[in-house]
Amino acid sequence: MDLYKTDEEVELQRESCLLVSATITEVAKLLKPGITTLSLDEMAEAFIRDNNAIPSCKGYHGFPYSLCISVNEEVVHGFPGKRILKDGDIVTIDTVIYKNGFHGDHAYTFIIGETSKEILDLVRITKESLYIGIQKAVTGNRTGDIGYAIENYTAKQHGYGVVRDFVGHGVGREMHEDPQIPNYGFRGKGKKLVQNMVLAIEPMITMGSHKINILDDGWTVVSEDKSTAVHFEHNVCVKKGAPLILSDFTIIEIAEKQNINLNSSYY
Repeated sequence: MDLYKTDEEVELQRESCLLVSATITEVAKLLKPGITTLSLDEMAEAFIRDNNAIPSCKGYHGFPYSLCISVNEEVVHGFPGKRILKDGDIVTIDTVIYKNGFHGDHAYTFIIGETSKEILDLVRITKESLYIGIQKAVTGNRTGDIGYAIENYTAKQHGYGVVRDFVGHGVGREMHEDPQIPNYGFRGKGKKLVQNMVLAIEPMITMGSHKINILDDGWTVVSEDKSTAVHFEHNVCVKKGAPLILSDFTIIEIAEKQNINLNSSYY
């Protein structure tokens, strides 16, 4: 069932989305070589609860943490733990927050310290592909228009792998709602987009193959060929003419640039 919201509900959901943005911003302030991923998760959970919200990920089908932290070849759903981040790591922070009866869900990939031009390009192009896909999230288009735009830019123009086993989705009162939003597809195909659908659009792109494996923890998704993976995600409300982005990368980017341990040269 395709779910859409009233204008009033969209505004309530925007608060949840912006709290996700604020949470990832707090993580961005702390990211540096030597920090453990578990300490980031503990800080984020405290921040979420201090803002009268619930970390949706924690306990979801048994997932034990508030953040998904995926490093290097990890695509999505990485477990926080004793792992110590180091210079050159590529780190994706993905989380979901429940407030006002609605979920907000998005992700951002960071570069710690210095890395190669090839990795810088992968991060930049994946982020650009997100906005290219978002442009297609307008009333009357179809899910395939979004997927085609992302795939065309990342895979066909730049030769990257587009993960197929995990896709974007609707988001609202439930964490995962219809319709599914693959990051690949054909123009004019798929489900029609309806006014005030709220979508989680989230390209998951690898330097190499699109194929993935799942680790023994049952959650952590890695690229099969161990190539670096990048994941950006926004929450977007379908509108006529132009989509409405409910989440906010601006505050994350400011924190990222202020953190001298992060390489922001891909902006």
